[in-house]
Amino acid sequence: MLRAGLLWLSDQPAVFRFVRQNGLAQKFASRFVAGETIDTALAALRDLNTADVTGTIDLLGESVSGVEEARAARDTYLTLLDRIHAAGARANVSVKLTQMGLDIDEGVCIENLRAILARAKLYDLFVRIDMEGSAYTEKTLALFKERFFPEFGHAVGVVLQSYLRRTEQDVEEMITLRARVRLCKGAYQEPATIAFPDKRDVDANYVRCMERLMERGNYPGIATHDEAILTHARDFGTRRRLDPSRYEFQMLYGVRRDLQRQLRAAGFNLRVYVPFGTHWYPYLMRRLAERPANITFILGNLVKESLRKPPANNRTR
Repeated sequence: MLRAGLLWLSDQPAVFRFVRQNGLAQKFASRFVAGETIDTALAALRDLNTADVTGTIDLLGESVSGVEEARAARDTYLTLLDRIHAAGARANVSVKLTQMGLDIDEGVCIENLRAILARAKLYDLFVRIDMEGSAYTEKTLALFKERFFPEFGHAVGVVLQSYLRRTEQDVEEMITLRARVRLCKGAYQEPATIAFPDKRDVDANYVRCMERLMERGNYPGIATHDEAILTHARDFGTRRRLDPSRYEFQMLYGVRRDLQRQLRAAGFNLRVYVPFGTHWYPYLMRRLAERPANITFILGNLVKESLRKPPANNRTR
């Protein structure tokens, strides 16, 4: 019921227009979304870089409705890459294939992403192809392996989700390719035939895949806010004498900033995912709808952070 309600709200233009004018909603969204423009996203990135944290910038908006909309998203990414390069900022970008037009015309999608990858490679920057629901997993990985990685090499990487039963095999394949992987748990609703229904199995698969990537992978991104898994990763790295420069931890903008500070203070590489764009309201609603427990998760994180804030003179911006 809650999930259905959140999804319904995410598709209501009238509600979106009202919420965008609501100061309280804007304040809440600003905690998790870096505004609506490239300028606001780059301002958030500057703050992260000042704190010695790198970023991944993502233009919000998934499946597009037409070719022109897909090309407009492409052009925004091209401008974003130009601005990152000009500023000498430490960041990469994250792109969804449906935003590039995959559901409309695969050729258009390939053309759009190739343009982005060519610009990124020119600047020695990096593009992460984001992973969407399981309906796109095989197509995303096939395009990565057959089209994008052979042409652009280490300028491009992918995301794998530990809730999918296939992911251990995909991890091994990416290790063989020496492709860069961001490992996350995944939050879409999926049938038990292809995804682990129990959190403990998702977590166990995450740890197995994480250990393989930390030992054998090419600079993997360990994307989690799970304290138990973070502790396991740190202990595993110590036991195996892995140089922390071999991997990085990744977290979401505005989530568990206390853990972010702890990881940087301990000398670990940290990257923060920075979403921006006018689609921030649907983004928040869909994220909550994918896993309604995220409502409790977000509120719980706010409480945990407030209890763990360092003294004012030691806070990191």
